[in-house]
Amino acid sequence: MHWLPLTVIGLVIARLLAQLGLEALNRAEVRRRAGALPPALTGVMDEATFAKAGDYTLAKSRFGSGEMIYEAVVLAVVIFSGLLPWLWARFDALAPGAAWSGALFLVATMILLGLPNLPLAWWAQFRLEARFGFNQSTLRLWITDQVKSTLLGLAIGFPLAWALLALVGWVGQWWWVWGFVLLFGFQLLMLVLYPKLILPLFNKLTPLPEGEARTRLLALSDRTGFRASAIEVMDGSKRSGHSNAFFTGFGRFRRIVLFDTLMTQLAQDELEAVLAHEIGHYRRGHIPQRLVTMALMQLGAFAAIAWLAQAAWFNTAFGLPAGTIAPTFLLFGLLGSLVTFWFSPVGNWVSRKHEYEADAFARAAMGGPAPLSGALRKLSQKNLSNLTPHPLYSAVYYSHPTLVERERALQR
Repeated sequence: MHWLPLTVIGLVIARLLAQLGLEALNRAEVRRRAGALPPALTGVMDEATFAKAGDYTLAKSRFGSGEMIYEAVVLAVVIFSGLLPWLWARFDALAPGAAWSGALFLVATMILLGLPNLPLAWWAQFRLEARFGFNQSTLRLWITDQVKSTLLGLAIGFPLAWALLALVGWVGQWWWVWGFVLLFGFQLLMLVLYPKLILPLFNKLTPLPEGEARTRLLALSDRTGFRASAIEVMDGSKRSGHSNAFFTGFGRFRRIVLFDTLMTQLAQDELEAVLAHEIGHYRRGHIPQRLVTMALMQLGAFAAIAWLAQAAWFNTAFGLPAGTIAPTFLLFGLLGSLVTFWFSPVGNWVSRKHEYEADAFARAAMGGPAPLSGALRKLSQKNLSNLTPHPLYSAVYYSHPTLVERERALQR
């Protein structure tokens, strides 16, 4: 066998073993602490809620472990069964060498490869989440979401893939630089268009009505130097009992979006603190930093794709023709996570650092740690968060510090 497929098999097995090992460590840690509420969490949740949060964590972990095994098997079948060469032959025959047939191959293949995950997604929503009282969706809504997502994938993905592949013929060997410019520019445009065009297809957004909440949030926005074009409430409760808040866009297109579940769970000062935390990401420059990091990673990815497409050993190792960009794009997308998984702790470490900085900003904006601490405690309780993860597990997977870590930092 060619050395590259053997390497891919080794990477699939190595990642799977690491993932399963981390899940086992975390489950053991949850069980070890299941006997009594740790002193550091006194006042956060009662014993019954702490036990339920542990059960929720264990259920998600067991399901996640099965999902990882399933996805590893599906990936191996897709890569080594000859399915990809068969699909490429069918789509390329429509217009050999044309950018549009290659784009259709990419988009249609990614949609087809998403089908095996639908039963797992259904189970997670209507069995696991429903068991713990989080699911608010209906089967009809869930199916509608899947259809909409597929149609959006075609409507957006096909023209974008066609433009990227057409660049190869238009600008020659430096196509990957212009491809990066095209994709990154498109993503910046979507920061503005997403809340106006895409998000309303799935959720209803309504302006925050006049009243104390709107007055206080706008006052907070003004005194922290964060001018938003709108504050909107999203009907997240029609799908899930989980809550969140975020802002989208940039410049004068910034919008603050609050889940309706968040509005009912938090007091006024706690809601302000959550918004102050989100504003803290903006005021501390986290958004530009993340955009620059994303841009550099994408530029590196485009350079790698251009190099691999010209390498005689890459596409051919999986039964696909050498020198064709579309199959290289697909293989890179399918196999890239086998490598990037090992670097995820670095990205999450940076993310946790940003969370601490945003928390500190919220503490200053609110005149003390109490409002944010109260909000974090309520959200941890309502979302049945795992408050005692294994340190190695949280280092690899957690983009946010644990509640105990955040409160400790807030008190410093």
